[in-house]
Amino acid sequence: MAELKTITISDIYVGDRLRDVDEDHAQAIAVSVREIGLQSPIQVRSTPAQKAGKFTLVSGGHRLRACLIAGLAEIEAFVVKADAREAQMLEIAENLFRNDLSVIDRAVFVDRYRELYEEQHGKVGRGGDRKSKGQVGALIDGGFAAHVADRLGVSERTAKRLQELARRLSPELRMVLRHSPLADNQSVLLKLSKMEPAMQRRAAVGWRETGDIRKVLTLLSDQPDAPVRTADDQQFERLVDAWSRATAEAQRRFLAHIGLADAVAVAAE
Repeated sequence: MAELKTITISDIYVGDRLRDVDEDHAQAIAVSVREIGLQSPIQVRSTPAQKAGKFTLVSGGHRLRACLIAGLAEIEAFVVKADAREAQMLEIAENLFRNDLSVIDRAVFVDRYRELYEEQHGKVGRGGDRKSKGQVGALIDGGFAAHVADRLGVSERTAKRLQELARRLSPELRMVLRHSPLADNQSVLLKLSKMEPAMQRRAAVGWRETGDIRKVLTLLSDQPDAPVRTADDQQFERLVDAWSRATAEAQRRFLAHIGLADAVAVAAE
């Protein structure tokens, strides 16, 4: 059970976060903190062995930063009992549907929740044997979506859609779009996620160069992927090139070698 405490901000270790603090958003919260105080305590876990602080932040990065901006030395916090994996699950559960979270961020959070779940329960599969080393076993995809919906308080349809985005958007494309206006454009993200990985990499390059998704999509639709060249294709191209550069005598001797000299002579008459 969580215990509410007032703790010194300098005793809190922030560490790596799933989501970076937006300084403008923290500044806006700081204004409210100065006027009416902090309305929602942050969450931390006790880490007395942590050299960087007696506590480690679980959730509330923007609120913590806002209190620092407001000049506060202390902050109210719920101290929860959790290890590192459980703490990240709590971070995901609290942040998943905050109003300032983009669609891409929500997808990243659900994907990370899946990874944490699999660390504890085994891989989430697509059916088959659901036993996993004597444990309850991995859920199939649909079952996991239902689990996410129940655990994180979202609809099953939303959970499935976020899983789909997280798993199908390439890391390169996800990275360039995460801090762009398209990060919250679900229809565009779904369209991009349905592209082949090679096309998604092109889209990432195109977005960096133009910053115009309509131009990027137009260019990609006008330039379909080139067909894959097989080893036979490459050998054939070399043969055609060698033939085109050969002398007439060399061509005649080659035709004789493969038994086509007489056929070519008849055709030429």
